[in-house]
Amino acid sequence: MKQILEAILSDELDAVGGLEVPESYRGVVVRKDEADMFAGRDSRDKDPRESLHVQDVATPELGPGEALVAVMASAVNYNTVWTSIFEPVSTFGFLERYGRLSPLTKRHDLPYHVVGSDLAGVVLRTGPGVNLWKPGDEVVAHCLSVELESHEGHDDTMLDPEQRIWGFETNFGGLAELALVKANQLMPKPSHLSWEEAASPGLVNSTAYRQLVSTNGAAMKLGDTVLIWGASGGLGSYATQMALASGATPVCVVSSPDKADIVRSMGAELVIDRTAEGYRFWTDEHTQDPREWRRFGAKIRELTGGKDPDIVFEHPGRETFGASVFVARKGGTIVTCASTSGYLHQFDNRYLWMNLKRIIGSHFANYREAYLANDLIATGKIHPTLSKVYPLEQTGQAAYDVHRNLHQGKVGVLALAPEEGLGVRDEEKRSRYVDAINRFRSR
Repeated sequence: MKQILEAILSDELDAVGGLEVPESYRGVVVRKDEADMFAGRDSRDKDPRESLHVQDVATPELGPGEALVAVMASAVNYNTVWTSIFEPVSTFGFLERYGRLSPLTKRHDLPYHVVGSDLAGVVLRTGPGVNLWKPGDEVVAHCLSVELESHEGHDDTMLDPEQRIWGFETNFGGLAELALVKANQLMPKPSHLSWEEAASPGLVNSTAYRQLVSTNGAAMKLGDTVLIWGASGGLGSYATQMALASGATPVCVVSSPDKADIVRSMGAELVIDRTAEGYRFWTDEHTQDPREWRRFGAKIRELTGGKDPDIVFEHPGRETFGASVFVARKGGTIVTCASTSGYLHQFDNRYLWMNLKRIIGSHFANYREAYLANDLIATGKIHPTLSKVYPLEQTGQAAYDVHRNLHQGKVGVLALAPEEGLGVRDEEKRSRYVDAINRFRSR
């Protein structure tokens, strides 16, 4: 591993393919025999620092159509939090089912799960049938893993019956020194970004693109009013940028003055601090309060000059979904993913049915959508929202920050990269966008 890192740091990328692949590497794992460790605890009290371990793991066999990547940096997403607290289910069930698919996928069914659904790094090896990528290529990876043996996936690969999220529903994820991916997960690393900056957008940027921009999602257009929950967070910070870049008007919901300042610094003008406003959409565990929906809707209209949202960008889930359905305009769209506050959504169907609103479910992105989202990063139209970076050994703390909403934007993790700021190829291009790139780092 030391030779691989030295070749990358000395820019001898042509030599990478000739170096020996180590038999093992360090990865961040959860362990199968600890899947019940948090039994009896509330979700909020389950601590990723207890369940995420850094340990040596065996390097997997490289199969057809796959690539082994030396990971310079990765990032934490909410699926890493779910994995670490074994909710809503243990991910070892995913690995067991995947392992039954074929002799090759059996590799994934192990007593440990190497987690992580983002990476930036260098291709180390490619398997048979890979022609587009070669050892030494600098890449980022999206997290869509598909088999595409069934006809259902050939219109939209997200509909493949064997669609999975790499590093969550598969093993050998990106929070590690090496990662195993399908070659069609790879995309060019943006040349003006450091390793940790390039690693941070992948999952959330692609998810926001499909959810908001793609015709598979809300198909946002010029002039739309878009309500964005968690507008300074991992997903919302990209949705906010996309809305602004598309000529839409974001109404940004945040939870603190600092987060309000961040979205304003991106160019958003209409901001709701839900903590300061004191919205309580539930009177108790079983009962929502429509009066609070109306108060929230009135605040939106106050900011927009009387307009209701054309699109509601939903991801908190249970806590906010009733309000989201209520405030969307007649004929409007609620597009939903993630459900970080709970999966069992409740809403008053009269406001959906009688007002001809639509609910669209959206999950990650297909390769085309992920590539287009990455190209927005590469061309400087959308920027990383990286706020803090941890070393691999402190991934548990990084996941804890995300679990407890102590973060802004995205939280990065250094894998092989010995320090921040490495990997920039195009300094001139970077200089044009450096303030936007660092916007979240100064908070």
